[in-house]
Order: sequence, then structure tokens, then C-alpha cells
Amino acid sequence: MKILTRYLSREIYGSLLLVFAALIMLFAFFDLLGELNDLGRGNYNIGRALLFVLLTVPTRIYELFPVGVLIGTIFALVQMAANSELTIYRSSGASLKQMIYALLKIGLPLMVLSLVCGELIAPPSMRLAQELRLKALNSQVSFKEFRSGVWVKDERNFVNVKNVLPDTTLLNVSIYEFDESFLLLGITDAQRAIYLQEGSWQLEGVMQTRFDKRGAQVSHEAHKEWHSAITPDILRVLMVVPEQMSAWSLYLYTQHLRENKQESTRYEIEMWNKLVYPFGVMVMMLLALPFAAHQRRQGGISGKIFSGIVLGLSFYFIGRLFAHLGTLNNWQPLLSASAMTVIFLFLALSMLWWTERR
Repeated sequence: MKILTRYLSREIYGSLLLVFAALIMLFAFFDLLGELNDLGRGNYNIGRALLFVLLTVPTRIYELFPVGVLIGTIFALVQMAANSELTIYRSSGASLKQMIYALLKIGLPLMVLSLVCGELIAPPSMRLAQELRLKALNSQVSFKEFRSGVWVKDERNFVNVKNVLPDTTLLNVSIYEFDESFLLLGITDAQRAIYLQEGSWQLEGVMQTRFDKRGAQVSHEAHKEWHSAITPDILRVLMVVPEQMSAWSLYLYTQHLRENKQESTRYEIEMWNKLVYPFGVMVMMLLALPFAAHQRRQGGISGKIFSGIVLGLSFYFIGRLFAHLGTLNNWQPLLSASAMTVIFLFLALSMLWWTERR
């Protein structure tokens, strides 16, 4: 059994490296094509575009992990079946349960690798990529994200935004104005900010506090125009995207939303999805095993790999569909996040049972 597991692991890991290399190169090429339109803007050149694409690779690896594992495992097992190696193992007394156990042992390091990539590598790498791109396109603006909201440096001003709506309308905005010596000149608080045109926003529900030698002067205005280098494109980068956050960050953020009595369903679903997602690697390996039950004459390797691609993409996209439906219909977060994994596990076990019956 140890020999079988060792040989299977060598074949599967080798196939996975080839599959991931091909998928990453393909998606990195498409990402680079998407960046070509912005070349020449600000300091954004081909070198920074390549670095941006390189920094997004961990996120791509994490997103493609179940798909890559399914395709790589199918390729390895079908090749072994075509060479009658699996038939020899089964004839030597290796049962289906032993095959499943071997695959689970091989998949365990991959599951841990997926979890580490999604928690520790992909989120900071994607954030660094976004910061690099933003600074290159607009060197006047820099930002940081805290529990108190998003902080943006706009020349000598510091802007705090509590919430960014999908249409990039800003809620609860505070603008801290400093002079050349970084002495505080005034604070402008607004309930809402609406983008008018390039370099101009309209503030609503404004309270302005000015500091001078006489002390603090407070004034109120219904509307006020605000000139800033901040644009909606920049704010779309600053919006909290749950898919690019780690499970721990999502947990802290949901706690923050609950404390402020805000809707947290979307972030809870994504948090559970981050925890359940690595188990999809195990499910994909089980799903690959029935593909090796038939000899080459009953379907070529290319056809089985294509079926694996379809199944893998279905797992990812329908899983995202469940997450969105769960958000819209306020479903139980764990159910929304784990539904696709459970469905594919049932599919894999059903296919294995049907294959064994034959």
C-alpha cells in the first residue's frame, strides 16, 4: 500500500505541476492583456504591469486550485489506466477503499497548501498589487485600510471614508486639511459625497471646523464642492472585496459590522467559503477516480480532461452563484458556502459506487 501511495503521489504531483504551470501562464497572459490599456498613464509602464500580474499569481493559484487538482489527477490516473497500471494494482488486491485512502493522503498536503495560499499569501500579495497599480497610475494618492474605515492621503489632506457604496458614493467622510508644515487647518465632516466630474465631488450634510489664532470656528452647509485627486476608479480599488480577504480578516470584519449593527451576511458567507474551499481539493481528487475506470478505447484522454475542466469550472462558478444567492436571500452562511462542496462530494461518491458496481 505504501508503494502504491508513493507511486501515485509522484505521478499526481508531477501532473499537477504541469497543469498549474499551463493554467497560470494562460491566465497571467489574459491579465497582462487587460493591463495594456492603462500603459502610459502616470508612471504605469510595462515593467510595473508585469510586476502587477506577477503579484496576482497567488490569487489565481488559489482560485484555480480545485480545477487544477481535478485536471491534474484525471490526467495522471487516466494515463496509468491506459498503461494498465491501475488494473495491475487492483488485480494485486488493492481495493477501492485503499485507492480512496491513498488519494486522501496525497490530497492532504494540497489541502493545507490551498489553505495557506488563501490565508497567508494571496490576500497580502493582491493588496500589494493593487497598491502598486494605484500609485503608478496616480502618484498623488495613497491609502490604508483600518477598522475605522479607509484612510486616503490626497496631497496634504488625509481623508477618512467609513463606507463606499457600489456606485462609489461615499458615506461618513472626514477630510483633515494640513498646511505645508503639517499643521492642522481644518476638519470637514460630510454625511455623503457624490462624484461630479474629474477632480470634483459634492459633499452633502457638511460640518466644517476651521482652526486659527482665534480658536475653532464651526459652520454648517447643506452642500459643498470638494476638489480632490481621488476618483471612483481609485475607490473601486479601496472597496472591501470579500473574495480577496483572508478568513481571519473576514471574521474580524464581520464582528466589526455586527458591533455597528450593519449587514454582515455577505462577509460571513465568504468567511465560511474560505474555510470550506480547501476541502474541495479532496472532493476533486475523489471525483477524478471514476474517470480512470475505463480504458482508452472507451474515451480518449483529451475527452476526459475536457470533462474535468467542465466539472472544475462548474464547481467554481456555481459555488460563486450559491454565495450570491445566499447573500440576496439571506440564507444560512455555512449552508451557502458548503452547498457546492457537498453536492460534488455526493456526485463523486455516486460515480464511485456506480463504477464499482460495473
